[in-house]
Formats: sequence, structure tokens, C-alpha cells
Amino acid sequence: MKKKQLNMKKQWAKFIVVLLLWLIFIYWLRSWLGLVAVPFIYDAYISKKINWTWWKDAETPTRVLMSWVDAIVFALVAVYFINLFFFQNYVIPSSSLEKSLLTGDYLFVSKMSYGPRIPETPLSMPLVQNRLPVVGCKSYIPWPHWDYRRAKGFGKVELNDIVVFNFPAGDTCCTAAEYAPMDYYAMAYAYGRQLYPAENLDSLTASQRYATFERIYATGREYIRSNQATFGTLTSYPTDRKENYVKRCVGLPGQTLEIRDRIVYLDGKKNKEPDNVQYTYRLKLKYNMPLDLIDELDITMEDLGSLNAYGVIPLTQHSADVLSKRTDFVESIELVTQATDEDTYPLNGNLHWTRDNYGPIWIPQKGKTVTLSMDNIAIYERPIKVYERNELKVKDGKIFINGKETTQYTFKMDYYWMMGDNRHNSLDSRYWGFVPEDHVVGKPIFIWWSTDKDRSGLKGIRWHRLFRMVDNIK
Repeated sequence: MKKKQLNMKKQWAKFIVVLLLWLIFIYWLRSWLGLVAVPFIYDAYISKKINWTWWKDAETPTRVLMSWVDAIVFALVAVYFINLFFFQNYVIPSSSLEKSLLTGDYLFVSKMSYGPRIPETPLSMPLVQNRLPVVGCKSYIPWPHWDYRRAKGFGKVELNDIVVFNFPAGDTCCTAAEYAPMDYYAMAYAYGRQLYPAENLDSLTASQRYATFERIYATGREYIRSNQATFGTLTSYPTDRKENYVKRCVGLPGQTLEIRDRIVYLDGKKNKEPDNVQYTYRLKLKYNMPLDLIDELDITMEDLGSLNAYGVIPLTQHSADVLSKRTDFVESIELVTQATDEDTYPLNGNLHWTRDNYGPIWIPQKGKTVTLSMDNIAIYERPIKVYERNELKVKDGKIFINGKETTQYTFKMDYYWMMGDNRHNSLDSRYWGFVPEDHVVGKPIFIWWSTDKDRSGLKGIRWHRLFRMVDNIK
């Protein structure tokens, strides 16, 4: 009898500890829906009305099978909660942040640094972003869909933080594998310009230019939709199911950003460039670069491929200085400048901005009001219409938001400006605009693994980068 009472006391102690931890967790998330789990926790430790481990008394085949099922389900649930609210793994897929973060770096990303988001699509497969591998179907169920909320974190995004976020322009994608990772909006404008060429845009009024770009976009969009055999069908993703990107935050809410001759200025003051910032150089060689120098400057096969194909290569200032002194095999080296117009954000703005000379542009801040006009509506149209879910229309040079004519708008969220450290080889905010706060995923803390795809075996492991703190990469 005493043994039974002692065992019961232990069960009550376990129940109280688990219950307190669970209540603290749901209080942190401000999600009282979690109270639904309390009766099940009580039953698991105290009442035991439900036989949760019925299979332990079954025949051998069933017992073995269900023990594996039990272990897999527990692992999936544990991974789901850890990945959703605490931390996740992220691998650098491209060279947009080189030489700060390298292709093949595996990052430990903390979601508690900025506070984890309550998932918009809670019913999803762990460790899969939006589509199941092999099968190809969506990895989540769109219902229920919850509005954006974020639990309290350790801090906020700070200037020059490296941040993981959902790709803002990734809400609409083509399903064909070749075009799925591409920016659908940029594709629509590109095809639209080919099919609906518009000349002398500078001679038009701001209202006429806006209307012209609307027709360009509609033409390109219709072309993509009418060629399903090439592009596939169009699909849309909620915010938390868009692809993950990683860039450096170079502009905070409320700041005015401008890029002059490649240098970022905030509110008129020069922002510190990353230590390993790269720009593209036009390089002519008398003969092949020595292998020892390639290793010394950490030049990748991708860099050499660019040099061989286009005669240009991304380099840090240090690498450029070293090569400029090697006149024994270097014929000439010259920084590439971009003076002509590019397909920069906003794609329908006709602002003649380039990757090296951009802005000025004011970054929206929560609670702040912007004065709207036909000169800047292209800049703020997507945040107002898409990210903050308003109906926005332009008619006869007048702006209507939710059916009412207006010249002002007060933002509901903070926004950020993200750029890669490989400045001439990075698709970032210069091309697709602001990153809303509800797209912020987390902060990389350290590199827990790193492999070099240009090398095999143990030589491909970058031992010197293991467990390197990302905050130390300035």
C-alpha cells in the first residue's frame, strides 16, 4: 500500500512539473488553445483512463511494429516543436553572402533571438518547407490558417545582423522544376516587356507610366499562364511556407537608405561595410592563376567559372589588392561599375536605380504614416496590398485603399532592408524590396558544420569554420 502511495506521489510530482512547464510554454506563446492538452496530460500521469501503451501487451509482431511507430511519432512531434519554436538547421545554398558565410555552411538558427512566430499553417510535415520530396505535393494543409503573431524573444533585428527570413516575393511560384525557384513577378515583367515593349517612358506622366507597367505585367502574367507546358501551373504559399533566405540587414524600420557608388548610406550617414564584402572585377590573365594563390584567396570553382565564361570574378578588397600586384600573370584588373538601368525594385517604378546607385528609399516603420503619390506608389504598393492585405487600386491618377481615396497610409508592421555581402552577385532587397517583420524566421548563432563542394572526403570539411559564431562575422 505504501509503495502504491509513494508511486502516486511521484506521478503527481511529474504531473505538476510537466503541467507548469506546459503552462509557461503556452503563456510565452500567448496561445491559450494549448489548454486543450491539459486533460490529456492529467490522464497520462494521474487518471490513466486512456491506455496510451496498449500495444505493449499485444502479440510480438504488433508490439514490435507499434514500438517503432511510437518512437517515430515521438521523434516527429519533438522535432516539430523544436524546429517551430526554438531552433532549426539552415544550409547556405548560394554564394550571395561570400566570403562571410560560404556555400555549404550549416547554421544553427535561433528562433528565440527575435521570438518564434505562431505558425500560420500549423498542420505541416516537419523538416520540409513547402513541398514533399519525390511526391511533389504540398507538405502542409492550408486549413486552419492563423494570423501573424510572434512570441517575445530576446531582442529585435539589429543593424548588420545576418538574418534568416522567408523570401518575400515567394508567395507565387511556377510548379515546373526549372522555374519553381525563380521570382515569378520578375519573370512576368521580363516577358511582358518583350511582348508589350514600351518606349519613352520618361516622357509619360507618373500616372501614365503606372498604367503602362500594369499592362506590361498583365501581358507577362498571361503569357506564363497560357504556357503551362513550359512553366507549369501557378501555386501560392503562405508566409511561413515560402522558401528561406539568409542575408544581412543593412536598413532598419524608419531609416532612409541610399546606395551611392556601392556604399550604403542610412539617413545620410555611411554604414559600415562587411569585412569580407565582395564586388565584381573584370580580370584579364596572361595565363592561369597559380593553384596556391587560388587556395590562399579562397577562390571557388564557381568564381573561376564566372571568370572563364564572362571575364569577371567576385573579389574582396584584399584579394583585389593581391591580384593587382601580381603583374607576372595579371594583365589587368578593373572594378565593374553599373551605370545602366537594371531590373531593380520596384519593377514598375522606372526610377533608373541600379545595384550600385539606389534610392533614396524610406523603409516603412510600424505606426508611421507615409504620404502617397503617383511618384512613390510603386515603392509602397506591395507592402500595402500584399503584406498588409489591403485592397489597393489606382484609377485616373488617384489612389484608393479599401475603396476610399487617400494620399496617406499608416503601416501595421516593421520592415527591413536585406542585402548579401557578395554585393554584385546577390538577389536581395534591391531587386524584390522590403522584408516584413512577419517574414523574419530567426538569427544564425553559429556554424555547426561546413563542407566545400569543390573538395571531396575529409579535405572537403572546413574544420576551421566549425562552431564559429556568426556574430563574429562582421
